[in-house]
Amino acid sequence: MAHTLSSLRNIGPSSAALLKEAGIETVADLREMGAADAYGRLKFMFPDRVSLNMLYALNGALADIPWRAITPEMRQVWRRQAGLED
Repeated sequence: MAHTLSSLRNIGPSSAALLKEAGIETVADLREMGAADAYGRLKFMFPDRVSLNMLYALNGALADIPWRAITPEMRQVWRRQAGLED
């Protein structure tokens, strides 16, 4: 089990730094908030630095899914959960 944000799959040092700057400082914080809400906070705070790839990375990190294994169907579900699609 990952102990730091940057030890999660798909979360590198830059993403971990953004999460921390947004007040999401631990893996537990991220799990409690959920990927969709964490993405929403990041997108609000850093609109020019955060893309949909962050949403996919956060969901993949929480589910321990490698980036290359994230399917188009998963992406669509996650966009819907984040309120980005009907």
